Amino acid sequence: MSSTLVAQASAAIALFSTQTIAFAPSHTSLFSRHASPQQQQQQHEITPQSSSTTSLNMESCGFGKLDIDENAPRSLPPFESWCAENGVQKMDGVELYSEDGMDYQAVTTVDIPAGSTVMYIPAELCLHSSTLEQELCAMSPTVQQAADQLTKIGSGNSIPDFYIFLKLLIEYEKEDQSFYFPYLDSFPRLYFNAASMTDFCYECLPPLVFSLSRMERVKLENFQQVLQKVDLVSAFNKQNMPLLKWAFNAVYTRAYADKEGQGSDITLTPMADMFNHGTDTEVEVYFDEGGNGMAYTTVDVPANSPLRISYGCPTNPSFLFARYGFMDDTSPATFCKMMDIPKTPENVDMGMDFSKMLFYHDTGDISQEVMDVVLYAKVLANIKYSPEVGDVKQQFYDAHMQGDEATKAAIHEAYRFETISAIKRHVDTFMEQLIALEAKSEGKSLEEHPRLPVILHHNQFVKETFSKVKQNLDGAVAEMGGPANGGGDQWGGDDWNGGEWPAEEYNQEYAYME
Repeated sequence: MSSTLVAQASAAIALFSTQTIAFAPSHTSLFSRHASPQQQQQQHEITPQSSSTTSLNMESCGFGKLDIDENAPRSLPPFESWCAENGVQKMDGVELYSEDGMDYQAVTTVDIPAGSTVMYIPAELCLHSSTLEQELCAMSPTVQQAADQLTKIGSGNSIPDFYIFLKLLIEYEKEDQSFYFPYLDSFPRLYFNAASMTDFCYECLPPLVFSLSRMERVKLENFQQVLQKVDLVSAFNKQNMPLLKWAFNAVYTRAYADKEGQGSDITLTPMADMFNHGTDTEVEVYFDEGGNGMAYTTVDVPANSPLRISYGCPTNPSFLFARYGFMDDTSPATFCKMMDIPKTPENVDMGMDFSKMLFYHDTGDISQEVMDVVLYAKVLANIKYSPEVGDVKQQFYDAHMQGDEATKAAIHEAYRFETISAIKRHVDTFMEQLIALEAKSEGKSLEEHPRLPVILHHNQFVKETFSKVKQNLDGAVAEMGGPANGGGDQWGGDDWNGGEWPAEEYNQEYAYME
């Protein structure tokens, strides 16, 4: 953050520019549903009003119909006034800031020690999915029918999100008579995530992010399908795709998921959804037993700094791109994109997980989990059994599970060439795919496909990472000089035929996501 942040953040024109696309707190970000005793003791900077005495200003807003056109500006000043009138409290010095008028975030203009409560949002203002379930189901039995249908089509875990999605549609139809109008009017309109992409955008996505993006699109399609059962929304708006995308994106880019409940409760939290993502974070959000939302600092935060939370695993930038529509250039690594390995319990034991099987962006290093999984699931799976050597694959697995690093290292050394060669084939094939995708986007209109620059940015990050990995692999293969150096000891490495595996088409479902 530049040294001019204080002056910029204090200027009203900087704080309330129009045409914004702020990336808000993560739907999947983790927090504690209830405050710990230590956290309760840390709430000394703000003195929250009791949830039982918070008085909401229920007067009509008088702003007219909500404009959800992608080019419509967000309205921040009425939102901040609405928050203040309804019990939201911020520590002095915590501001909403935009450097370019396109992206808002919460920042601090003062030093804040770790453990400080910087924001309080009364429960009455929060949209908890568990509360909305009771409210909406009481309004019409068709809501429960829609939830049941989501379960039948395999989307039962999205039901809490659907309740908030439906609530937003109902409030939208109330226009300026909605109590939440100032809040809804502060939402972004323009998104760059999977739910907003054109069909051509999907053609420019690498296999992993394509699969993740398709999952997001399917969720939206499922919501639209079951919405047809609900009689609380007009027939016209049930088919209004710009509106449905707006509500869907608001839920999936702004809501917090309950860590303790494993996603059983989802909450939209006004003002607390203005924290941007960071690989290094300064803030966490939690809810007390009364449902009041609070944000506190986890580290000492100097003045002129952003206040950020984590939207998800920092080594999975493809997920962040698909869900939120941005590329995190600070990600230290990316998943290795090997999607042709079955998700067996044994492979998972070996480390098969998107957060572990990594290629590192700055150095081109390969994580140990990649080496272990490729050796176990690919190389050793193709070794011919011999009485002299025995079942090398099982020996490697047993050594891994028992912590026998000496045996693991010996087997790795025996098949080092084969393992590196398998990884290199994957990297070479994937690099060819990235080049082809880049060529496909040439000459396309950005007005017709405004998400293309973000897609190309994502692909470039992956390409840079893979290029560094390839350089390291090429050097390693050259040093070893060929298959003869890859085995020939007690583990029988010479018996492996490195040419047996055909190149795989990486268009399978993403098997690593839970």
